[in-house]
Amino acid sequence: MSSSTPAFSHFLERTTKDRVGTDIAIQAALASIHPDRHITRILASQCDLLGFAEAGLATSKVDLSHGFDAARRYSAPKLGQSNREDKISDDVRFAAWDFVYDDTSFLVYEVSFHDYFFGRLWRWLYILTPSEISSQADAEGHHPVTDKLIRAAGRWTKATHDEIWVFDDQQWKKDKELWKSVQGASWDDVVLDERIKTSLLHDVETFFDNRELYRAMKVPWKRGVIFHGVPGNGKTVSLKALINSLGARDPPVPAMYVKSLDGCSGPKVSMQRIFSKARIVAPCLLIFEDLDSLVEDKTRSYFLNEVDGLDSNEGILMIGSTNHLGALDPAITKRPSRFDRKYHFKVPDETARVAYCRFWQKKLDGSAMVEFPDEICGVIAKLTDGFSFAYIKELFITSLLAVARRHQQDGEGYQDEDSDSSSNSGVVVDKSSVPEDDKTGGDKKEKTEEEKKKEEEQKKKEDEKKNKPKRVMPEVEIPDSLKGSVFMECVLAEAKLLWEQMDNSEEEAIKLKKAAATCSPNTISYARYAGDDD
Repeated sequence: MSSSTPAFSHFLERTTKDRVGTDIAIQAALASIHPDRHITRILASQCDLLGFAEAGLATSKVDLSHGFDAARRYSAPKLGQSNREDKISDDVRFAAWDFVYDDTSFLVYEVSFHDYFFGRLWRWLYILTPSEISSQADAEGHHPVTDKLIRAAGRWTKATHDEIWVFDDQQWKKDKELWKSVQGASWDDVVLDERIKTSLLHDVETFFDNRELYRAMKVPWKRGVIFHGVPGNGKTVSLKALINSLGARDPPVPAMYVKSLDGCSGPKVSMQRIFSKARIVAPCLLIFEDLDSLVEDKTRSYFLNEVDGLDSNEGILMIGSTNHLGALDPAITKRPSRFDRKYHFKVPDETARVAYCRFWQKKLDGSAMVEFPDEICGVIAKLTDGFSFAYIKELFITSLLAVARRHQQDGEGYQDEDSDSSSNSGVVVDKSSVPEDDKTGGDKKEKTEEEKKKEEEQKKKEDEKKNKPKRVMPEVEIPDSLKGSVFMECVLAEAKLLWEQMDNSEEEAIKLKKAAATCSPNTISYARYAGDDD
């Protein structure tokens, strides 16, 4: 930490006391230190000058003579990174930069401080023009040379550069890691009826292609879509494919992902900030994942005010996803102009399950460890009746791991993990034969009537659960060509385990069928992407 300079001393004084308008106080302090320079302050979130310079559009170099304060940050290498290098960087609180843009040299102060009233960190940039041109400010006190820099850097800041906008802690931030996570998502790998895929992509692409048509027809250029259905059938990964395909357009359509509304200022402020930024970034894709958890009773009015209010949402395609369509207020789901179309992600039928198995067959093509003939696709599709795509994916993963374990044993003999082992040397005590007093380790206490009643209710629930009719794993005839197949044996063993773990009661199956049948006229049944799950 440096504290020997006048500028930094003012910063330290202003950020360690009770105050109002810290940004103004710091500008006044800088004006007293640099009386011959014109000063413009702007939020770094609106005009990221340092990122602009890092992109090669300007140059910046820290000037330690004006003071410097930063906390060092250590970032451990992430698993899967090719270089696996750790990183050390600075969280800057106070710094001065020699900044050059368009042959003009500026002095830029970077100042960050917490506003504990609003519960957020503010990052301000103070742009000081060279003294020889400071007198060129206009009648309103703005400097044209500084404004030229702000416009260029502001346009760059608005755009995403291999990033996705993410709203969390009541702030929008650009997230490069999330952008990387969607790069493998492709519509080519979506297991979906081609008519439905065409309809969805047509809806989205024509929205962004036809701004002038909307205007000519006097129709607001905005759109809303809901993805709904039980978990594990591809809503999230379909969003990834959509983000990726829109990002590949020319010009690209940026994605904006709402993660949470939580923050000290409350959900109303969150909603205002979400839509305010989306209107600036538009045309854009605005995503509310798990819409039912974000738009609840206490936040619904704020959400509807932003969707239907006086401010224009032109150019915003809003997509909400939910596992529980019925949990959303009808004012959101049933009124046009809010969410116009609904795509239903159903539990896959046998045709879709076969298609998904073929995706895995293609994925494993050329593997020396796994033999995957065509017949296995039909067998697995029959074994997994009622499975979501997430469960089928889990079946493939656990089966492939089981195959790998068997290969590693190098002929030592394979034993199912669930089978009894004769090598167990532990002694098992049947607690049912132990007197009640010995189990509790003391005198048995008389139970109260309330405790007895609770115990009876609990026993009744357990008995009902035991007696509830269960769907069992289908009996599937295995073709002779697959008998002796290590992969087929592992699939059968793992499928049995998954059937036992699933909530696969007849009652649950009826619920799923009812959910699948409750599609409104503007709902389209939708499948899923083959590479991932909700």
